[in-house]
Amino acid sequence: MNFQMLGLGAIVIVACMLSLWLISVNKRDASIIDAFWGPGFAILAWTYALSTETLSNRGLLLAILVTIWGLRLGVHIAARGIGESEDYRYARMRSAWGERFWWVSLLTVFGFQGLLLLTISLPLLVSASSPEPLGIIDFAGVLVFTLGFTFEAVSDFQLTQFKSKPDNRGTTLRTGLWRYTRHPNYFGDALLWWGLFVVGGMATDSLWTAISPALMTLFLIKVSGVPLTEDRLRSTRSDFAAYAAVTSTFLPWPPKVDVAKPKPTPLMGRRS
Repeated sequence: MNFQMLGLGAIVIVACMLSLWLISVNKRDASIIDAFWGPGFAILAWTYALSTETLSNRGLLLAILVTIWGLRLGVHIAARGIGESEDYRYARMRSAWGERFWWVSLLTVFGFQGLLLLTISLPLLVSASSPEPLGIIDFAGVLVFTLGFTFEAVSDFQLTQFKSKPDNRGTTLRTGLWRYTRHPNYFGDALLWWGLFVVGGMATDSLWTAISPALMTLFLIKVSGVPLTEDRLRSTRSDFAAYAAVTSTFLPWPPKVDVAKPKPTPLMGRRS
């Protein structure tokens, strides 16, 4: 691993996080960090790619893939937050910490996410100067990435369309990709990072960089993704419990029953 390039990436991320933190303090809104998450990886990818003496085809490929994903995600989150107040997660932290949140958020929100960015981007680092030519493993990785990206983008679009209709307010989306998993966007996010690992880590014999997709998957399933989202949905969607009872939590799988078209209940007794 090139520690000089890693140090450069750390400097870039620290500068970005400090800038975002100062803006968040002024706006009293830590939610701006969410829109930076995807673009932050793109910034790191190009930092690594352009800081190497000889940019490899693999490094260029990953930089392009991460940029496509990161910009789409960043635009999606930024557009979703227009006109909205601070995300409930940060609002809850702000309430708990009170007047100390302005400096506590520097470490617990911006510093922590900056560290995650550096750790999860390790496949991008090792691939930047990789001398090995592209091959079948890279092709397989791109396919996995494409599947994950499609899952994430399509499910985000379906949810946005669903929420745009007033009649759906307070109800749970049960169709499209959401019929097969309660979190198709998180599943797609995890899957595409496994694809990036195949290209950036597996193809370069840097299997230790599996920590990248493993960490991303762990956070999505056990920490900041599924648990927080489901806690919120259970308290705001009266039909979520019934939906959750028949729908896979993370991995796409046919529902126990057709939640889009429930089976009619047989009439009991004599009809009058």
